[in-house]
Amino acid sequence: MRITVFGANGPTGRRLVEQALATGHEVVAVTRRPGSISGRPGLAVAVADATDPGGVDAAVGGADAVLSVLGTPFSKKEITTYSASARTITEAMARHGVKRLLAVSSNIADPHWRPTGAHFFNLVLDPLVNRRLGRTLHEDMRRMEAVIRETDLDWTLVRPSGLFEHPAVTDYHTAETSADGVFTARSDLAASMLREMGERRYVRTAMGVITTAVKPNIAKLIWNEGVKKK
Repeated sequence: MRITVFGANGPTGRRLVEQALATGHEVVAVTRRPGSISGRPGLAVAVADATDPGGVDAAVGGADAVLSVLGTPFSKKEITTYSASARTITEAMARHGVKRLLAVSSNIADPHWRPTGAHFFNLVLDPLVNRRLGRTLHEDMRRMEAVIRETDLDWTLVRPSGLFEHPAVTDYHTAETSADGVFTARSDLAASMLREMGERRYVRTAMGVITTAVKPNIAKLIWNEGVKKK
């Protein structure tokens, strides 16, 4: 398949591109930074902002599927990256007749999500990190989900938990709406998207993704994902 990947130069995007190429897909990697990704057999690079209609239109044309792994750091200011890019991408897909869309959101978008047995996370980390420091980010993720749900595309909202780095794909778990777990390895997130792109088990619904085989260092995770990115 020919797939267009938005956010291809991000930490999840790089894993997604490599896994897609390794499994024989043709990839158009979309990045805002010229020279940050080098083209090679099977990989074309499109320089575009995901909110720019012209650049997005050119990147989407000819694709069989679009995968969005866009991300942005926490901010006290209003965030619009997710919802604005969702409008631009879905409009371009409609113009080109591209139906399959997978977009990364978060398990936090499910208002009922509370991981079983994760008392420290549920009582301390979630209220402090996700509901406070990440409030504006997750508000825009919910707006993004609303934009996508209103389309007639074959969409899947991909909802990981706390993202962390792990070198290999593990025996990850997926579930409809959200998944019962605290962490998701980026390698597993990328693998789950590629699998769902073909299997189509969660079309027009949300797919929660969690990693159960390994766990990250929590202090390092908070530093890398919530502090260092600033």
